Amino acid sequence: MSTAPPPAAPPPAPRWKPAPLLYASALLHAGALLATLLRPHWWPWTLGAVIADHLLLTGLGLWPRSHALGANWTRLPAAAAARGEVAITIDDGPDPQVTPQVLALLAAHQVAVTFFCIGERAAQHAGCVRACAAAGHAIENHSYRHGQNFSLLGPGAMRREIARAQQVLTPLGGSAPRFFRAPAGLRNALLDPVLQRAGLQLASWTRRGFDTVSTDAAGVLTRLTRDLAAGDILLLHDGHARRDAGGTPVILAVLPRLLEAIAERSLRPVTLRQALQ
Repeated sequence: MSTAPPPAAPPPAPRWKPAPLLYASALLHAGALLATLLRPHWWPWTLGAVIADHLLLTGLGLWPRSHALGANWTRLPAAAAARGEVAITIDDGPDPQVTPQVLALLAAHQVAVTFFCIGERAAQHAGCVRACAAAGHAIENHSYRHGQNFSLLGPGAMRREIARAQQVLTPLGGSAPRFFRAPAGLRNALLDPVLQRAGLQLASWTRRGFDTVSTDAAGVLTRLTRDLAAGDILLLHDGHARRDAGGTPVILAVLPRLLEAIAERSLRPVTLRQALQ
């Protein structure tokens, strides 16, 4: 009687490769400890050096476009830029009132974008996410709850936030997300190893329109198109979108004009995944 072979063991998690600054930080901590043991009277200086190091790491984590804490896409790869590609990314959805209207605009222009979805909202509005994926858009990970305290979490809590969103978004999007964007772009030095072991690439942006705080569509468009060039990653929101005086979400007024500006510059919108090809 034949028996089925045992299931294959899962592949080992990728080994974390710290950014150079994190190597330097670890060496500073080790040096400070050694100096304190050998020269106890130096403790004010060693403590000051450690505090300064922590302040530096904290500040870099609160700078969304920083590369110092690990790999971070703030522009598309050079090959994508050479092809004249740009990426429109849309955060904080899905929103059952706004997202379908965004999809209609994108379909009219035959453009694919990247939706960074909040896992909790995706679970509540699964049909919206499926519609995005069916239309050819990429579904990526924007955490499960989008908590304002994300940058204060430890590695275990971040891992759970990201993994839970992956579990929700993978079946809805048809494939596992490959990119992660931190809530508001804010993070800490503990995020990079979590992402590397999850096989996710951190992605920020080249410029954002601030359409979650501004009701001025013209101003949002100006911020997105000023010095617009191949390789740019642009940020808009279907979730948490501000509305103008008439109640229209700002993204709906900005998006058609943004697509026109991109076309006028002979650029081509792609998803972040397509930029990897």
